[in-house]
Amino acid sequence: MNPVMKPRRRRVLQAILYEVFAIAFVGPILSIIFDKPLSSTIVLAIIFSSIALTWNYIYNSFFERWESRQTVRGRSFIRRFFHGLGFEGGLVVMLVPVMALWLDITALNAFIANLGFFVFFFIYAIVFTWTFDRVFGLPESAVE
Repeated sequence: MNPVMKPRRRRVLQAILYEVFAIAFVGPILSIIFDKPLSSTIVLAIIFSSIALTWNYIYNSFFERWESRQTVRGRSFIRRFFHGLGFEGGLVVMLVPVMALWLDITALNAFIANLGFFVFFFIYAIVFTWTFDRVFGLPESAVE
């Protein structure tokens, strides 16, 4: 078993690793879907990532605070499911206006595109956090 990582270090490492993979996926996909230059969509992906990094840190801080007060410890599928839903749902709300302005598309088109990303990232968030927990161990808030 891995030693428990300090909460702040763990959240920062988790967020950075998560976003590195996200940029590598989102930039090229946006370029293909919206027929925009890759340089522009990579910058947009970095902006998305910056927003997501900030949200990740804030959201996980609150989630772990809530989690530490729960009588049932550990991270069940249901807990991971609602964690991913809350995180990704919050991102959709923040990213739609940014995407619409940057790509010069309607808010509806940005919302539809974000729903596609939501499906991918919802699954990705669950798989990523499960893998991260397996590699780095559970946070103090979830240790039984």
